[in-house]
Amino acid sequence: QVQLVESGGGLVQAGGSLRLSCAASGRTYYAMAWFRQAPGKEREFVAAISTSGGTKYYANSVKGRFAISRDNAKNTVYLQMTSLRPEDTAVYYCAAGRVVTARTATYDFWGQGTQVTVSA
Repeated sequence: QVQLVESGGGLVQAGGSLRLSCAASGRTYYAMAWFRQAPGKEREFVAAISTSGGTKYYANSVKGRFAISRDNAKNTVYLQMTSLRPEDTAVYYCAAGRVVTARTATYDFWGQGTQVTVSA
């Protein structure tokens, strides 16, 4: 079992930055990912990172603006978000799975989410 707790969300103006954190407890040698879900929309992939941190994937919509990283000594995954846009507004979820992919179905454990709101 893995427990995931996200933090770092909030309200920011367009063009601003935020850093999300996801603290993991339990078994922690998992691939990790961030997904997001805006009101009325399906949950979508944002970024993923392998257990070692050597492989990273990004959604095209965030490539060049967001960066995923992990600190295995702290059992924490980060999502550094820059040049934020109003369309980035969503609840951001952290997820853990055995394989680093962009597919929601491959992740076994999920956090409760943290709200990110970007004002125009």
